[in-house]
Amino acid sequence: MDKAKKIKELRESTGMNRKEFCEYFQIPYRTVSEWERDGRHAPDYVIRLLEYYIRMEKLMKRNKDEK
Repeated sequence: MDKAKKIKELRESTGMNRKEFCEYFQIPYRTVSEWERDGRHAPDYVIRLLEYYIRMEKLMKRNKDEK
């Protein structure tokens, strides 16, 4: 999977829109926009950290729905 799709997939898995995602993770809106549009590429370690944090904090939509 390419990085742009992975970032978007991670964001969508939280149920957050782009603005909420950026505010939550304190990442500039333009940066996430560029990552999702494939204008810039997120470093691999950032993708891994986001994925880990989302999983550990149970931010995924399906986990929210189970509570």
